[in-house]
Amino acid sequence: MSAARAAGETRATLDPGASPVIDPHATMAGLTAHTSDAVLERPIGALWLGCFAGALLLTGLLAAGIWRLLLKGVGIWGINIPVAWAFAITNYVWWIAIGMGGTFISAALYLARQPWRASLNRFAESMTVCAVSVSGIFPILHLGRPWFFYWLMPYPNRMDVWPQWRSSLLWDFFAIVAYLLVSLMYWYVGLVPDFATLRDRARQRWKQVSYGVLALGWRGDAQHWRHYERVSLVLAGLSVPLVFSVHSMVALDFSEGLLPGWHSTLFPPFFIAGALFSGFAMALVLGIALRRWYRMEAYITERHLDNLAKMMLAAGLVVGYSYATELFTAFYSMDTYELAEAKDRLSGAYSWMFWLIVGCNVVSIQTLWWPQVRRNRVALVVISILVLIGMWFERLLLILNSLYHGFLPSSWGMFYPTLWDLAFLAGSFGMFFLLLLILLRCVPMLSMFELRKLIHQRGGATR
Repeated sequence: MSAARAAGETRATLDPGASPVIDPHATMAGLTAHTSDAVLERPIGALWLGCFAGALLLTGLLAAGIWRLLLKGVGIWGINIPVAWAFAITNYVWWIAIGMGGTFISAALYLARQPWRASLNRFAESMTVCAVSVSGIFPILHLGRPWFFYWLMPYPNRMDVWPQWRSSLLWDFFAIVAYLLVSLMYWYVGLVPDFATLRDRARQRWKQVSYGVLALGWRGDAQHWRHYERVSLVLAGLSVPLVFSVHSMVALDFSEGLLPGWHSTLFPPFFIAGALFSGFAMALVLGIALRRWYRMEAYITERHLDNLAKMMLAAGLVVGYSYATELFTAFYSMDTYELAEAKDRLSGAYSWMFWLIVGCNVVSIQTLWWPQVRRNRVALVVISILVLIGMWFERLLLILNSLYHGFLPSSWGMFYPTLWDLAFLAGSFGMFFLLLLILLRCVPMLSMFELRKLIHQRGGATR
């Protein structure tokens, strides 16, 4: 086979459609300079400072809310009997779901050997780490006495206070800790070769030392690459099952309950589809923002946006099918309580929330069938934000509609959020973006070594 023919087949593999994996004119030198200078040389601009100040203010609001909760208890929220769950659990499920989408983009596409993931995996992994860090706060705060959260751990102690292994709180503890540790390891291992690049290009001595320590003595020899590929493969192989097991475990928090609307075997796959749905939506919003902010159009191309939009559409169709299945099961079974819960969802006190969810999660994504919409950045941002709003309300409705209307009229009661509920919600956004903005200044948002590999395969190694 001639060299020209081999190069042509490689190009065809990387560029199966009209839109390439990366810009055909991209070079290794340009990629390295563009990505590393964004961390090492780019000055702190007014836009970053403004976003950081806003995120810091909201994070301070979250800290104030936590302090108030420690002093007064969870009564500062609007929860009560019969609605004993509300915003905190909604925030927990919503944020951990966003992390699932980032892991799937990075790990699942790595196992599938998809070359176009190289432009997306770094910021998707960073999104996962930040989202899971935020989500882990809310189950602890919901304990009532959060300063005793360590009782969930099976640690040796002299008082013989052991965890309740049948409690979903314990399941959530192991799920979050395992997922956060694996996500952190996978994210950090992928950064080691790029930390070495930053070490070699840094001018200030403190940056050379800092990135040198983080690079773990990386020299890029064959032995290092062999170990790196093995570790990455193992961590990716662990991450993908965690995407399904962790959110299935979150779903079992509801499925183990005997309330109508919760006691269903549909929840684990339904929650997984919803997690990927909202995760892809957040990845689109962040990807488009980073593409514009850091001038990454050469590396995050229209093809990446198109593929992410297709993945979001596929996950959204499964979510819409799950909504229909829930209603069909209730009416087909003719169970008195399931039927009452389904009718209440359609026309009850919170029916406005259900139809908002249908509009955001089912109707809005139908426009993604058209390629023109999938490549329109403004349309993608609007649709993704609608999906994120719809998925948050979907988790809230799932909680409220089964709790506020009990078996007896004496146990009926509406939920009304307080200002502290809204403060915790806004503060969670602040903490997420604060962590993400810090990472933007410290680590490259593109995987330089993976993109250099694509450029080399394309035949542009020296241009």
